[in-house]
Amino acid sequence: MNVPETELSSDVVLRDGSTVRLRPLQDQDRPGLVQLYDRLSEESRYLRFFSMGKLDERHLAPLFKVGDDRHFCLVAEAGGRILADAHYVTEPSDPTRAEVAFAIADAAQGRGIGTRMLERLAEIAYARGVRTFVADVLGTNHRMMDVFVQSGFAVEQRLESGVYRVTMPLDLRGRFAQRAAERAQQAAVASMRPFFAPRAVAVVGASRRPGAIGNAILGNLRKAGFQGPIYPINPSAAEIDRLRAYARTTDVPGAVDLAVIAVPAALVEAAVDDCIQKNVRALVVVSAGFAETGADGRRREAALLEKVRRAGIRMIGPNCMGILSTDPAVRLDATFAPTFPPAGNVGFATQSGALGLAILDYAKRLDLGISSFASLGNKADVSSNDLIQYWADDPRTEVILLYLESFGNPRTFARLARRVARAKPIVAVKAGRSQAGARAAASHTGALAASDAVADGLFRQAGVIRTRTLEELFNVTKLLAHQPLPAGRRVAILTNAGGPGILAADACEAEGLELPPLSDSTASALRVFLPAAASVANPVDMIASATPEQYQQAMRLLLADERVDALLVIYIPPLVTSPEEVAAAIAAGAKGAHGKTVAAVFMSARGTPVALAGLPSYGFPEAAATALARVATYGAWRRRPAGEPAQFSDLNQVEVRGLVEAALARGGGWLAPLEAQALMAAAHIPAARARFAENADQAVAAARAIGFPVALKAAGPAILHKSDVGGVKLGLADQAALRAALADLQARLGAQLAGVLVQEMVPGGVEMLVGVLHDPTFGPLIAYGSGGTMVELLGDVAFRLLPIGESDLDDLIAAVKGSALLRGHRGTPPSDERALRELLLRLSALLDLAPEIQELDLNPVKVLPKGVCAVDARVRVAPPPHHPPSRRIAY
Repeated sequence: MNVPETELSSDVVLRDGSTVRLRPLQDQDRPGLVQLYDRLSEESRYLRFFSMGKLDERHLAPLFKVGDDRHFCLVAEAGGRILADAHYVTEPSDPTRAEVAFAIADAAQGRGIGTRMLERLAEIAYARGVRTFVADVLGTNHRMMDVFVQSGFAVEQRLESGVYRVTMPLDLRGRFAQRAAERAQQAAVASMRPFFAPRAVAVVGASRRPGAIGNAILGNLRKAGFQGPIYPINPSAAEIDRLRAYARTTDVPGAVDLAVIAVPAALVEAAVDDCIQKNVRALVVVSAGFAETGADGRRREAALLEKVRRAGIRMIGPNCMGILSTDPAVRLDATFAPTFPPAGNVGFATQSGALGLAILDYAKRLDLGISSFASLGNKADVSSNDLIQYWADDPRTEVILLYLESFGNPRTFARLARRVARAKPIVAVKAGRSQAGARAAASHTGALAASDAVADGLFRQAGVIRTRTLEELFNVTKLLAHQPLPAGRRVAILTNAGGPGILAADACEAEGLELPPLSDSTASALRVFLPAAASVANPVDMIASATPEQYQQAMRLLLADERVDALLVIYIPPLVTSPEEVAAAIAAGAKGAHGKTVAAVFMSARGTPVALAGLPSYGFPEAAATALARVATYGAWRRRPAGEPAQFSDLNQVEVRGLVEAALARGGGWLAPLEAQALMAAAHIPAARARFAENADQAVAAARAIGFPVALKAAGPAILHKSDVGGVKLGLADQAALRAALADLQARLGAQLAGVLVQEMVPGGVEMLVGVLHDPTFGPLIAYGSGGTMVELLGDVAFRLLPIGESDLDDLIAAVKGSALLRGHRGTPPSDERALRELLLRLSALLDLAPEIQELDLNPVKVLPKGVCAVDARVRVAPPPHHPPSRRIAY
């Protein structure tokens, strides 16, 4: 079923960092399209139409067949002008093949418009059943040919009489997806560069008044030593802070890359208009009074964003505290914060401006170096997704930190984070962990999908290190910023006091870290120089008399032990040793770490000695253990192969589509039990054999065909959870028992009972839940958890975004406590986990083929000693959710 054309608009970033809006052609676009064609050079006109003659209605007519499913035309618009069009028309004899053509204004060529339009047109066409694009390209049209060849599609070319016949199968995965991701990152980097490396900055609302935000921003820019011109903008001043001031940004004689706007909300729109006229490339709107204030503010913010998008520029804010870069070549402090942090390798983004002030101050106190920082405020335009891509490409940034209150586009976030985290760690605090957002839903899967559980699954799947508090965020970051990733979870503990060592051991084991026994050679070497009272087990307790030399020598031995991946060194100051000397010894010992991870716990009221600067140090062992555990989990994720969604050649596509289309034709809704069973069979998902019966005689006949004993399950449009209404009868061994059970259902359920499902009994096995939900925020999700009638009470469930691949399964299955039953429990045989994994992957492939499936419950799925069986299957279909045109940038 097609998405309405009015809902297909998106704003995209181009190669040069500017933006354009891609949207379906409308009837009122005729004058704009005529202007586009009239502005084409003779060469461009010839390459597009194979003719240099004047264009007329014949050239426009094919584009304006709105409502004709064979045709679709997309236009690119910026600044109120149409810059390009891309059009396809399906072949009359084969609707899965479509011919494409593009026209791009000469002045707009070379910016990547054609490539982005091809990507979007292919997505739209594929959703409408087109599987192949074809095009006729003149041999001299090198630019258009490059668009096709560089797209990532497997392009076939055949030259005939100077014209290439180009054929492109529309495989939107693999190489195409990889190329699209690379282009998106290049575009995002280009669009962020004017923010973090501007050549000139204007401060709109600069002020002489102490305490004014415009005064603080201007003062910070000067104090930080910004390397380019600074232009104060104030209509009432000729000079501010010894800098010439201008009434408007358009009065500035030189070019302006970045404008920081700090004027009352009512004046922001005029200030933005002025910046657009000046061709400012990036805006930071510090001013408050927008979406955070209610409906009127949301309308003002939407109008502001529309102005920015129509102009093709980017905006951070509104309602933010600004941005900064510590790059020595830039030294940008466009914030009103009192603190400029030390330079370092950490990129930080926050949604909360007030929290941003505290974060910068805390980072300076911890001597945590920042590469660049952004307060995103209302995230009307630029979001954490943009910054992730920028920092992925920034050689000065090695760790990415995020404070999130909401996701702009969760699916985009997951895709970007999953790719970027393979090279650079991403650490996030996500506010809103409570269960207040849990929904009431008809399916078990829907009822379990509390937003934080889903967000947690998203982070785990994408390799993002989620921390529970800001303190934990900084604890993890200290480790990542200064130490290599541990090769495993095996930790050695070195201490001069037994109590802290035991606390550290307990904390490590509670966080899933291992304390391996040391090798015999390591233990023997430690005994040579440690006192007889010392313990050389793990933890190694050197007792209170431990000297700096003993610390350094013991560290060398422990780090050389092949059984150790990370070392936790604890010092509590006794009277007999100098803390400064021990700190210097620990720092020296860490230098010979052989690439292993080292963290220190310096339990002193005086804080961390200067000698430990550069080595992550913590006040208490629990904090160090938690940080080590988070980083070890991330290291394990990074070592795991990325993987791809599984493909199944035996999945009956015709049968699946037929069942879904038939349900949609009658208005959608829950499939009848036998339809759900047929859908499972088409996907080769094992399910219990069943037959539908309307009366006792039919039920007996069905039971005989299946074989006694059988189960009897009530069926009817109003019966959602059968067990809740006593609608399940199990273990019916013969005809008499079956008839009695049916009579009881009829007596109690009355008109609600439309019939019964007679189903084979599936004895034994471990009961699990597998489900699918199309979440309005996160999109299609898969749920896996402990199953049966207690599923919602137990809440033992994990979620992942679809599609999933083999590499997702280890973590998904391990996230559910009930999975332990699969390996055998109290004498029961192990279950067929391989078959369970295949079922999960098949369900992912089914949803890829049938995105109209909005909810699906397989509960329980019995995981048997050999094979699996879905005992109950419920499926609801509906057209894919239609959302209004996204205000977010599409990558």
